[in-house]
Amino acid sequence: MNNVVKIEQLLSVEGHIEELSELLVQVVEEGASIGFLPPLQITEAKAYWENVLNQEVILFVAKINNRIVGSIQLHLSTKQNGSHRAEIAKLMTDTNYRRMGIGRQLMKEAEEQAKHGGRTLIVLDTREGDPSNLLYSSLGYLEAGKIPYYAKSANGELHATVYYYKVLTD
Repeated sequence: MNNVVKIEQLLSVEGHIEELSELLVQVVEEGASIGFLPPLQITEAKAYWENVLNQEVILFVAKINNRIVGSIQLHLSTKQNGSHRAEIAKLMTDTNYRRMGIGRQLMKEAEEQAKHGGRTLIVLDTREGDPSNLLYSSLGYLEAGKIPYYAKSANGELHATVYYYKVLTD
């Protein structure tokens, strides 16, 4: 099997809604803390993807054999005092393709796009204790702080979220 990962920007979700929705449902079912709780219905996932893209959101997907196996969003701040920053959102990797560097590749692509667009600061947040904390730290993101009781899990437990930032340099 050819496991070459190709990262591409999607300018439209048309033709990709089904795959993106299945990815979202799968990672939420596996416990990802990305704003949804299991069980996430496919109709809810489709409604999310149908409304995700706008001029402030850049969507990248990772494909293997032309199949979407991951995604990431770069949210560009449109505030007058925030035109230098962006936020990483909803980094997802298909559970069958984890530990292959897909998340890292998606992060690097989002960072490059941010730099290309004149952004010099990236921020993100993730649930404390999730494996993503290790990824972000390994990519040079610095912990800015934690907010306790921020995200609810499916069993009702409240978890802290960790905020990270990275100053982009050439």
